[in-house]
Amino acid sequence: MTLRTKVVLLALAPLLLISIAFALAMVNLADELAQRELETFENNLLRSKETALKSYVSIMRITAGYLVEKADSDEEAQRSIQELMQRMHFSEDGYFFAYTPSGVNLVHATQPGLVGMDLLNIQDNNSNYVIRNLLARATEGGGFHNYLWQKPTSRVTVDKISYVESLPPWNWMFGTGLYLDDIQQEMELIKDGVDENVADALLTFVIIALLAVMGVLVASIWFNVHEHRLADQSLKELSHKTVQLQEEERRRVSRELHDGINQLLVSVKYRIETVLGLLQEGQQTLREPLLKGRETLKQAIQEARRISHDLRPSILDDLGLVAALEHLGEDFEERSGIEVSVYLQVSETRLDEDIATTLYRIAQEALYNVEKHASAKQVTLRLEQDAEGLFLEVKDDGVGFSLRRLGHGRGIGIRNMRERVEFLGGSFSVHSEEGKGTCIQVTFMG
Repeated sequence: MTLRTKVVLLALAPLLLISIAFALAMVNLADELAQRELETFENNLLRSKETALKSYVSIMRITAGYLVEKADSDEEAQRSIQELMQRMHFSEDGYFFAYTPSGVNLVHATQPGLVGMDLLNIQDNNSNYVIRNLLARATEGGGFHNYLWQKPTSRVTVDKISYVESLPPWNWMFGTGLYLDDIQQEMELIKDGVDENVADALLTFVIIALLAVMGVLVASIWFNVHEHRLADQSLKELSHKTVQLQEEERRRVSRELHDGINQLLVSVKYRIETVLGLLQEGQQTLREPLLKGRETLKQAIQEARRISHDLRPSILDDLGLVAALEHLGEDFEERSGIEVSVYLQVSETRLDEDIATTLYRIAQEALYNVEKHASAKQVTLRLEQDAEGLFLEVKDDGVGFSLRRLGHGRGIGIRNMRERVEFLGGSFSVHSEEGKGTCIQVTFMG
């Protein structure tokens, strides 16, 4: 793992931990707040329902008083009130009931079979005396009571809350109620909506957190790529500067060899030849060492010229790239015995120094690889210039190689050639197959 990757992970880890912690805290807080809000809402809903029950009972009491005043007798008033309570419904399961002070049912809109029955001692499943407790609330001036009762629409026994009062002048206990499972159903719907809102909020936060993480990653990747590009550019510039310095040093050493050491060796050779011309025929013992010395000097002069030419051919600086490539091809053919065909079509005799040096070095490196690795019989060296630019090609008929299994030594040479060309804005390509030779191409657009 690289240092840059570790830095990115160190930047992301706190963000992820904070995001997860914040998400958990937000979920817990949202659940707690939702629970409180639901409890408050449920209490308020129940209070509002209770207020509504009291209002219904109050309306019925006022109406009953009006009927008592209007009726000609108690029997007529009682009958009118019972009929009104039997007909009155304020919801599907909302109805009125009435009982005598002794617990006999007078009105039950949904269960008319209970009318006339004594229900004083009836108990629900919790052993709660329903009618007794309702009578007690009415005697106290009115009140609420919770108990279990069968719901008309579902025929299921559920929790119910009723509000009752006493109806003068007969002290009937009358009232109405509501089933709490309706409130529970409303609360379930509300809770589902709250849970959905919490889930949506959490999802929104997760998306924002993921976008933040992605932003950090994208920024890190961009910064990484940007830094790599800057580093690559710096390395290319450094490599180019190094190559330029190498060329300058080669040029200096080449001239030192050619103009300094080589001239001294030639001077010594001339002096030996002068001495040989002055020796008499009888001085054979002196001639042989001098002759051997002259041959050695010839070899030294040739070696100095070869080294000087390999370092930096003076012909490249003096006569230009075309003459240098012609001399390179001739020298290669003479040295290696491999036939070289040189085709040079360049309109400008003087090219940009960096481009000319790069093309020469690539041709030199390519011919060196041919001599060392290709086992070729023929090489084509082509340099062309047209309106589009410069084109160099070195092609051989040797053994070739697989680009996927490029050898270490040759791979470095090809990579160096590619970097030199691409730094100057050119394009470099290698085409080779095993048994089909190799072709190196360089293009500099004009």
